[in-house]
Amino acid sequence: MNQKTVIALDAMGGDYAPFEQVKGAVEAINSREDIIIHFFGDEAKIKEELGKYTYKEDQVRITHTTEEINCNEAPAIAIKKKKDSSMVVGIKSVKAGECDAFISGGSSGAVLVGGQVLVGKLKGVKRAPLAPLIPTAKGVSLLIDCGANVDARPEHLVQFAQMGSIYMENVVGIKNPKVAIVNIGAEEAKGNALVKETYPLLKECQGINFVGSIEARDIPSGDADVIVTEAFVGNVILKLMEGLASTLISKIKEGMKSTVRSSIGGLLVKPALKETLKTFDATEHGGAPLLGLKGLVVKIHGSATSKETKNAIFQCVAFKEERINEKIQEYLTPDQNA
Repeated sequence: MNQKTVIALDAMGGDYAPFEQVKGAVEAINSREDIIIHFFGDEAKIKEELGKYTYKEDQVRITHTTEEINCNEAPAIAIKKKKDSSMVVGIKSVKAGECDAFISGGSSGAVLVGGQVLVGKLKGVKRAPLAPLIPTAKGVSLLIDCGANVDARPEHLVQFAQMGSIYMENVVGIKNPKVAIVNIGAEEAKGNALVKETYPLLKECQGINFVGSIEARDIPSGDADVIVTEAFVGNVILKLMEGLASTLISKIKEGMKSTVRSSIGGLLVKPALKETLKTFDATEHGGAPLLGLKGLVVKIHGSATSKETKNAIFQCVAFKEERINEKIQEYLTPDQNA
């Protein structure tokens, strides 16, 4: 059996903490024996939730913490002052090598600051991007960056493309993944200053399969496997896709119940529709990893259910097994790793 992957889980981060976090963790360890979940948070509350389930106790650890970081706090200040928070102590366990990865549904800003300040970037990494997998008609694409670097420069976007390609090839299994930069048109001459400066650098970049620009309307079609952009645009794309998907599902359900005929038809198509909609469920693919750090930090939604938590845990296992950090380091500093 492979060495077990130890996952640090922020039991207090999220809208439904610790209920959904504990449930997802138990589902994960009951599915695989090569995982250890290390909970960080209020020990009494964690044990209360664990008491509802049957699981192998040797796959669970708990570290009691006395503080929590909420979304209304300034991230940098919270990380600095709340040293006994579930987030800070959990992230530090990755820095110390006690855990292989950290997962949190807490404050996005605090997760980003904590990851970059407490864990630190790999040598050669200029910026650490947040990179979620988004559902497309052809499977999934990696949207990089979606929230960490709103002031990115061309050289940062090139590294995002490189790290994203490594992740997609080794974790998702897409050979020679197609890389595209978000633009307002397909022509090379279009775009703002950042895109115009980055485009030729991506064309010349060795080791990636750059296919040019991609317009927002073509992203859901899966025309590219790695979608490169800076965090402001990436976050807008991500939130729009999530909101549109939720609205469409709601309107479809509403339409299926509008008349007796549509209700009968709805019952007939429900199984097929359920399977189709499942492919567009982002939670099936876990959370958004902060790539380029010395240890893995993954952000899940604040509203994450047990399913997203469980899949994020599996995502972390794949990340470790495929040695993603080592491959990123080797790629960015080839001479030193020769």
